[in-house]
Amino acid sequence: MSQKSKNLYEGMYIISATLSDDARQKALDRIQKGITERQGEVLKIHDQGRRRLTYEIDGHREGHYFVIYFNVKPEAIEELWQEYHLNEDLVRFITLRADKVMEKLNLNPY
Repeated sequence: MSQKSKNLYEGMYIISATLSDDARQKALDRIQKGITERQGEVLKIHDQGRRRLTYEIDGHREGHYFVIYFNVKPEAIEELWQEYHLNEDLVRFITLRADKVMEKLNLNPY
């Protein structure tokens, strides 16, 4: 049986800005746990802070942004997405394949 390799992914997660610091950390821990439970590895987390959303999403006008670099087998991504849809604290997410882990992000649009 062939061993499938893990791919590098970049995930952006917007967590509800209405959460306390402790609750926000628990929501972030839940995301990380989902990755590690599927034999993945979290490589880098960029906390981008609280930002105003471009448009309202499910009543949310602001969110706390995190960018996470991780590696996991490709078949685990669908399972993670299903789990993310059940997470009420997660306003929006996107997962993309990445070529490398960015040590510093410049997401300032100005």
